Amino acid sequence: MAAPTILVVEDEPSVLQPLQDILQRAGYAVTAVESGEAALGEIAQKKFDLALIDIKLKGISGMEVLAALRERSPNTVAIILTAHATLDTAVEALRQGAHDYLFKPCRTEELLKSLRSGLLKRQAQSPEQAEWKPAPIPARRLGLEVDLDRHLIALDGQVLSLSPTEFNLLAYLVQEAPRVVPAQELVEKVLGYSLEPWEARELIRFHIHRLRAKVRDTAGRADLIRTVRGVGYTLQE
Repeated sequence: MAAPTILVVEDEPSVLQPLQDILQRAGYAVTAVESGEAALGEIAQKKFDLALIDIKLKGISGMEVLAALRERSPNTVAIILTAHATLDTAVEALRQGAHDYLFKPCRTEELLKSLRSGLLKRQAQSPEQAEWKPAPIPARRLGLEVDLDRHLIALDGQVLSLSPTEFNLLAYLVQEAPRVVPAQELVEKVLGYSLEPWEARELIRFHIHRLRAKVRDTAGRADLIRTVRGVGYTLQE
């Protein structure tokens, strides 16, 4: 079976080379480029399973690369590399179809987990994915089943197509249910960094909106995640 193909777009050589080494050691076939212009050339010639794109590139931006990728190869999974200062741009990239975002510098474990999740999402389009049967969460009556090894969650028997961030948020809410979890706690415990309360509310609101849409579209459930105004989020029992 051929190794998954990954395009890495990063204009800092000190970041690009370690990324390439990590991914090649993990068994991926890597094409690494140092500019948005070079990335567009690769996208025009080849199909990739996944693209890892620095959002803040000199010249042609990461957002422009993402747009070109979405147009030419919509099935290619895109993961954005960003800095805390460009968080708003990363959220916009999610709106434009990116699978997930990672803050630089990111840990190797976090990087590989995000890649595995993205590639599993791509594989989920094929018939063999339907053979997977998730293991139930004990003592829950929410219709939710979780496979931690595969990083997948199913609701009422339907597998949800979640980014790593969405998976971790939903898994944390399942773990804490029926407690109402504040947005700031979700940012700190799940995303692993600190924000001002208003920033945490805005970021988590966006992720919860995406989660609700995926839950509704996949399983027809509009009531799974409940907002407790001024407090946080919980799961409906």
